[in-house]
Amino acid sequence: MAFFKKLKSKLFKSSSKIDEGLEAIVEEGGAVDTPETIDEVPVDEVMETPSAVVEALPETVDPEPAPMPADEQKAPAPVSIRETIQPAVVDQDAPKPAKPGLMGRLMGRSVEAPVLRRVLDDEMLEQLEELLISTDMGVDTALRVTANMAEGRFGKRLSVEEIKRLLAAEIARIMDPIAKPLPLYPKTPQVVLVVGVNGSGKTTTIGKLASQFKAAGKHVVIAAGDTFRAAAVEQLQVWGDRAGVPVLTAAQGSDPASLAFEAMGQAERDGADLLLIDTAGRLQNRGDLMEELAKIVRVIRKKDPSAPHNTLLVLDATTGQNALNQVKVFQEISDVSGLVMTKLDGTAKGGVLVALADKFGLPIHAIGVGEQIDDLQPFDPQEFADALMGLDPK
Repeated sequence: MAFFKKLKSKLFKSSSKIDEGLEAIVEEGGAVDTPETIDEVPVDEVMETPSAVVEALPETVDPEPAPMPADEQKAPAPVSIRETIQPAVVDQDAPKPAKPGLMGRLMGRSVEAPVLRRVLDDEMLEQLEELLISTDMGVDTALRVTANMAEGRFGKRLSVEEIKRLLAAEIARIMDPIAKPLPLYPKTPQVVLVVGVNGSGKTTTIGKLASQFKAAGKHVVIAAGDTFRAAAVEQLQVWGDRAGVPVLTAAQGSDPASLAFEAMGQAERDGADLLLIDTAGRLQNRGDLMEELAKIVRVIRKKDPSAPHNTLLVLDATTGQNALNQVKVFQEISDVSGLVMTKLDGTAKGGVLVALADKFGLPIHAIGVGEQIDDLQPFDPQEFADALMGLDPK
């Protein structure tokens, strides 16, 4: 629950954008619903028919008083039916009664706040599609989400809250099959290759994963394969010291494939459960850099044909639809097996996760919403969908 609150607050940009969009859509063609009156006896009939008023009164009404002697009887003053149901004047300073007044009992229900609703029609569906596309959900995914949401509800009146819950349920349904933790295998060392573009958060993600696995009792080794950036090595060493995990390094500018090969041998000698290999950030449109990554994979497989056992692609949520291109290219080069999405706290376009799940079906192992170790958590589709829509947990 603590992470959900943090996720919801970090996804404020996305959820507030959807909030504002939905309110505008419903207000454009919506109308206010008011509470219904008595179902069996309409109010206007109650006003016109004295017998209806008597029948509607509670059974606890005081019994009819005994008739007065004939010599004391006086002709009653004419009383309108409106006066018979008018509530008595009470002292404004006196405490209010706990039970509703006579009109409230006649109505048979308490007055509810009016709700703005709009009929779900073609125009409204198109507006909902455009709103979801604006969160980087993608055209195809947005069409699928809205079409499934509208199934069986077309022509019905919906409020903003109802639309949010319907959309969240559909998003969670799409993402549920891909919400899987990083699988652990009996074969050791299990080689986890971490790839991604520059600045996606690979190094920080590796440090957090190493710390979490170490806390879970696993023997973890890190290989600082970003041999071109001294800052990346230093950052991993900080995380390694913090978690008590050894970090294997090489001279700056040396061949990262050679480091990966040597690290596998060292991890095997040390009896490590997991070997996390960092790689230099590379743009997916740089052929030379992508070929270097392909070389790392080839060298690793010379040591162990089944390795790498996991290839994690770290994606920066702020890149939006460009994340789809990154997955496509990295999957061709390095057989990506799972995704980690970072920086959800810095974007209004968290819908890209839904597009990724819908298009590729790759497992999303974890999401990150900050720099602290507990800001990287297993992916929960319902929590994410609720946070994206600005809903509170059920």
